[in-house]
Amino acid sequence: MTDPQNWQPPAIAAPSDAAPGYGEYLPVGAPNGWAPPPKPGLIPLRPLGFGTLLWAPFQVLKRNPKATFGSALLVQAGITLVTLVVVGLVTFFALSRVADAPIDEQDTVMAGATLTIVLSALVPVALSIIASALLQGIIVLEVARATLGEKLRLGALWRGAGRRLWPLALWAVVLGGALLLAIAIIGGLVVLLVVLGGPWQVIGIVIGVLGGLALVAASVWVFTRTSLVPSLIVLERLSIPRAVRRSWSLTTGYFWRTLGVEFLVAAIVNIVAQIVTTPLSILFGVAVNLVDPNGAFEAYIPSIVLYVLILFVALVLGAVAAVVQSATTALIYIDLRMRKEGLDLELQRFVESAASHAAGSNAQSGTGPVPDPYLT
Repeated sequence: MTDPQNWQPPAIAAPSDAAPGYGEYLPVGAPNGWAPPPKPGLIPLRPLGFGTLLWAPFQVLKRNPKATFGSALLVQAGITLVTLVVVGLVTFFALSRVADAPIDEQDTVMAGATLTIVLSALVPVALSIIASALLQGIIVLEVARATLGEKLRLGALWRGAGRRLWPLALWAVVLGGALLLAIAIIGGLVVLLVVLGGPWQVIGIVIGVLGGLALVAASVWVFTRTSLVPSLIVLERLSIPRAVRRSWSLTTGYFWRTLGVEFLVAAIVNIVAQIVTTPLSILFGVAVNLVDPNGAFEAYIPSIVLYVLILFVALVLGAVAAVVQSATTALIYIDLRMRKEGLDLELQRFVESAASHAAGSNAQSGTGPVPDPYLT
């Protein structure tokens, strides 16, 4: 006989027509007719677990590789090409001018050449900020629509993200500028104290160490609390000040969870990148050391091939990292809105309305599709 104290109700088998993701069995004690939250696309429409937040960003690459990885690779390759062409040509002509200058004028010409090279580097930096902002908007939009089961083409994603490009780029400038300003203030104070000499040097070193640690902690805190700003700019079409306030509000109570997910995803990507690139870097160093400086051009071919291979691998890994990390923040945004605002219910209504609209039932009832669920 069965011991009454250890008796458990039997698990109920799922019906044969259960939706994908239903599972092999219903939970013990689940009511009749229970079904798990729908999963029309990238993620299930419910608050996400920690594991889902870790693996889902990598699924973004698999689900729509042409639009996501293709966009990232185009952006990374474009930035690299512009940097090589602009900085390379300016450096070549500047150093040629130094070599042709009279000996008594070479110091002045060298100073001007150095300034020219530095200024030329600002061009790819500016383009990099704009291109990275565009890519971030593309991935945010892809994650949002993939959650609803939609699969946009590359052109549609670029047009959608392009409408919010300038607020995204301005936010990147503001964030980067604030960090550089803080570094300049601490660095300038340390240099001033060290120049004064005597006991001020010790004070300067202490301020440098403590100030550096405080800056790292403050940067992590601010970047985490404002990490949702790009998603808010693109999906809710907010201005930068409103997006910052809303990001601060959404991450309240979820700081460590947000930081943990972003840190672990970045660590996974960087570890994989190191595993791939380290052997190639070692081979490149060995190949360069084995080349005879007086050898023929053919002796340099293996080193050139390895360098091109390293550059290509770096571009691919950089594209993967950009997609995964941007997708991570977008998924965190969706998860927090599900937890705090019931966004999962709005997403389910939208999916049901879209299905009904596609079937033609809306035309009969006289109702239109549900508005964009991400807009507040």
